[in-house]
Amino acid sequence: MAPDAISPLLTVEGWELLSSLGPYRESDSLKLNESLRKAGHSPELVAAALTQARLRAKAEAKFGEFAHQMLFTQAGLEQATRLSIAALHAQRFTAAGITSVADLGCGLGADSLAMASLDIKVTAVEMDEVTTACATINLMPFPHATVVCGRAEDVSLAGVEGVWLDPARRTTSTSGTTRLFDPEAFSPPLSFVESLADRGLAVGVKMGPGIPHEAIPNTAEAQWISLNGDVVEAGLYFNQLARPGVCRSALVIGKNGSAELTSAVKFDPAGQNVEIGPISAYLYEPDGAVIRAGLVADLARSMDAHLLDEHIAYLSSDTPLNTPFARRYKVLEVKPFNVKALKAWVKAKRIGVLDIKKRGVSVTPEELRRQLLTGSGKGPHKATLVLTRIGDDRVAVVVEPHDLPA
Repeated sequence: MAPDAISPLLTVEGWELLSSLGPYRESDSLKLNESLRKAGHSPELVAAALTQARLRAKAEAKFGEFAHQMLFTQAGLEQATRLSIAALHAQRFTAAGITSVADLGCGLGADSLAMASLDIKVTAVEMDEVTTACATINLMPFPHATVVCGRAEDVSLAGVEGVWLDPARRTTSTSGTTRLFDPEAFSPPLSFVESLADRGLAVGVKMGPGIPHEAIPNTAEAQWISLNGDVVEAGLYFNQLARPGVCRSALVIGKNGSAELTSAVKFDPAGQNVEIGPISAYLYEPDGAVIRAGLVADLARSMDAHLLDEHIAYLSSDTPLNTPFARRYKVLEVKPFNVKALKAWVKAKRIGVLDIKKRGVSVTPEELRRQLLTGSGKGPHKATLVLTRIGDDRVAVVVEPHDLPA
């Protein structure tokens, strides 16, 4: 976002205009644009105010009521940590007794805001000038929060007890942005994070959920977090922020609260030691955080359930087992995976809505759904199919959700 996209708002007139706008509705934006310009406001100011009103409306999902007093960029909002997750990061520091933190790569300031609200002295550092301006506005209510425009690697950490980092994991080119997967390609790289930890600082860093286990330093605790079924991050914690006896964990947050599954050892794909068995009466789909953390075998052992295949993250049991770490399905029927036979089944059962899940098979659910429903008559019934592999056999399992009560 160019500087002139927010600079008109950093005036008394601009801030008052933005504050006067009611709830944003896309259908009313054209008429509102015209009325504001007729009232004498410049086209630049009107465009900036309406852009922020639109971004604030989108930001409510991440920031709640705080969004109505904040400034955003489109890219910054897309990458920003949800405030509820930022609060978990901040609690790590307060639990460790850390009172001053440098937030390197603060973006719009979500993590800094969460830490400042817990009375932590925060130095928020951001390299992009426009994003820095937004973070400055967003952190204005907190006198013990300071915003600095600069590179994370160049900032003095004298007098700072802890460091939080959210490295840039995308590269920008003329064709758009591309996600980076090598932790050493991040900005700043993971080696820089480790160098801070080597200095004895309390260090935490937000990484993408797909970080490979072999890239995680032996000195770090790794925690994958899922929120309402979506894996949102993998956090690495060093020194005072790392919990004794926890090497990796999956924190699952949903409508029924939160639950955590932990392990004291690093993930070893060769040492899972879990029972393999057939499809039984109930099927379990582990949460994505459990899968990313390499805790599927741990979950199976804790539930006294078994895997269908040692390489695929589906569990099964004869009796219904309650767990916050997996979705439970009742198995209705097991079929060979055959498109022609499944299409006949869809038509015979008068299925009009078909949910398809898959692991271990090279199928595109959307394309298969289109194939199966085409010409089926769009019946009134709904069904769920789980496509998977057991050894060399591909199977289609007809299931119905059997989740825990709310």
